[in-house]
Amino acid sequence: MPYPNTNTNTNTNTLCSKRPRAPVDVVVAVLVAVVVMLALVLLPSSSQALVFGKRVHGLALYGEVALKRGYRHFPYANPRAPKGGEVVIGTEGGFDSFNPYSLKGRTPSGLGLLFESLTVAGGDEPFSRYGMLASSMQISKDKNSVTYFLNPKARWHDGKPVVPEDVLFSFQAALAESSSPLYRQYYAGIEKIEKSGERAVTFRFAQSIANGSRELPLIVGELPIVAAHDWQNRDIAATTLDPPLGSGPYKIGDFEAGRTLRLERVEDYWGANEGFARGRYNFDTIRYDDYRDSNVIVEAVKAGKIDFRLERSSKAWAVSYEGDALKQGRLIKKLVPLDLPQGMQGYAFNLRHDLFADPVLREAIAYAFDFTWSNKTLFYGQYKRTRSYFDNSSLAAAGVPKGKELALLTPYRQKLPARLFSQAYHPPKSDGTPRGLRKNLERASHLLSKAGYRVEGGVRLTPQGKPVVFELLLFDPLQERIALPFAKNLKRLGITMRVRTVDSAQYVARLEKFDYDMLVTAWGQSSSPGNEQRAMWTSQAAGVRGSRNYTGVRHVAIDALVERVITAADRAELEIGVRALDRVLQWQFLVVPHFHIASARIVYWDRFGMPKRFPRKAAPSILTWWSQKPR
Repeated sequence: MPYPNTNTNTNTNTLCSKRPRAPVDVVVAVLVAVVVMLALVLLPSSSQALVFGKRVHGLALYGEVALKRGYRHFPYANPRAPKGGEVVIGTEGGFDSFNPYSLKGRTPSGLGLLFESLTVAGGDEPFSRYGMLASSMQISKDKNSVTYFLNPKARWHDGKPVVPEDVLFSFQAALAESSSPLYRQYYAGIEKIEKSGERAVTFRFAQSIANGSRELPLIVGELPIVAAHDWQNRDIAATTLDPPLGSGPYKIGDFEAGRTLRLERVEDYWGANEGFARGRYNFDTIRYDDYRDSNVIVEAVKAGKIDFRLERSSKAWAVSYEGDALKQGRLIKKLVPLDLPQGMQGYAFNLRHDLFADPVLREAIAYAFDFTWSNKTLFYGQYKRTRSYFDNSSLAAAGVPKGKELALLTPYRQKLPARLFSQAYHPPKSDGTPRGLRKNLERASHLLSKAGYRVEGGVRLTPQGKPVVFELLLFDPLQERIALPFAKNLKRLGITMRVRTVDSAQYVARLEKFDYDMLVTAWGQSSSPGNEQRAMWTSQAAGVRGSRNYTGVRHVAIDALVERVITAADRAELEIGVRALDRVLQWQFLVVPHFHIASARIVYWDRFGMPKRFPRKAAPSILTWWSQKPR
């Protein structure tokens, strides 16, 4: 589970995002995070288990890490890859700050290539971390703390060593009020951080991991570390375009705020011969060029101005890249299967507003979204309907609750819908025809009338006599092609949904204040859900400005199940807890579910070499590619 991504750039971290972006048309990239997640556990007999009181080179949440101590490179990297060349990426939204720990401003894509963390994720495993700035780590025998031992080779770009004070300063910055609240929620289990040796930092927990969060020893290794001495004379709470020091494989070169950023490979990078870096970071320069919107980016790809794109639009994928370059194989489209939970994307209700406090209204509105028609008419049949918050994985709830899952849910039976215990949740279905839509709208009208929502003069009124009128907030004009037919269908129910599209800056500002009725959003999920679920669903997070509880849901069962997920003792217990949580979320009707595709769509020019395979459960990245032909 990566650290919360607070980068608000609308195409952030195309190359190095640790959280996968849902590869769908209406992804809200200001949130997802988009985000790369990890894979199945490999259990060679010689690998290390998660042990207490012993220094290890890697930690796995469950089972054992896959790679031995002293591993030469990741299996999905080519250690013989040549260095050189340039790759150009298109981004949207611009940037005006290089400070990763200020709520103010927008940071650019690729900033993660400057700031390294204590550990790095293993791309073939569900949740394993290997040493990066730290060469080893040790969980205490009493399970109350973890100590990270810094790699003596680790250096900042000015040649100074990475020291414990840098780690302490970075956590202080992340947990300050001037930083994102997501960090404070994510690391809530940390009681104290202290220097415990010349090159050691110890994290002490408020609760033993034996009966608390099992993932805490791992997630503390995910935070990007900044150089304390570099920030002595500048405000960590303020925006800055003064290039900061990094320890990573790239540094900031030429840039123009809001237009372009060039990252230059560090020739004497301290980690070049470490296992986590061999075969990666092969380009001499990575350039990010900012464009007005995704349509312009597509045209720039076709013109050869952009080298690589992770395509989210089904229409663009189907028709926009046609031409001689594609026919001749100079421009390549490739579908890369993803064995990853697809998370939930949809039209999210803001339950903080009185109108949407009624689950009957939320359920009825969902009948007006005709996925089958949209998929056939707008998406070229490329998508599957999303029904779970953990679709495309064993974590998704299915059927009715039984056994241990039922036991988890039973204490809250009186506070949950009766249908949860007798039916499997499915979003409304149709055959994509006018007749099918009419049946769904009739079902919605019946639900509303039964709950006291009447129609007068073609206007649907609440039981209190107020018109059912609300606003759908968007930031991408492309989303309007999906939203406007939805609004038209709602109008037949007497419901008015006004579609409003704003610029990304205004969207982010309103998002942080929860100033919306409904919006399109997505919750990316990992193969090992944990602490991040607090920020998504808990009652506490609902009242924290800037949290990821976009719906404002407050429910005692959800709060309890989130804690069961976080404290799960093993993989089996984790899956039971997640399925129970998923089931409760489904029956709260928090969103009108959208759709997903279990593949990533990539478009690139035939200028690159690449390893034989991608990580098994990570979204495609070109950090392991290399230049074969000049631009």
